[in-house]
Amino acid sequence: MPNGHLISIVDDDPSMRDALAALVRSLGHDVRAFASAEEFLASSELDRFTCAITDIQMPGMNGFELKNQLSQRDSQMMVIMITARTESDLEERAIASGATCFLRKPFEAETLVSCLDKALGG
Repeated sequence: MPNGHLISIVDDDPSMRDALAALVRSLGHDVRAFASAEEFLASSELDRFTCAITDIQMPGMNGFELKNQLSQRDSQMMVIMITARTESDLEERAIASGATCFLRKPFEAETLVSCLDKALGG
């Protein structure tokens, strides 16, 4: 896949993780799925990822903490944050943290595709 990017899906919900991975693969990208932020940060391929799609609310490290960890490592990885939570300040916090996009579940596949295009410079 010469045009594909390596994208990570970080979500503690297996069905959401699998659905997102299938969608991103269908776009021609290589995908790795992780059940936690800690598992993702421990990946031997961490420096190869172009974009991370991460849930905000997870046991252990949350999506904001994950983005902070990537920033502390000087990572240029784009981050798309997703959540089912409804607090009104979450989108503002996500964008302020450096996230490329913020999506509330449930969201349309096309919306995620647009965010991914934005993150990948498409």
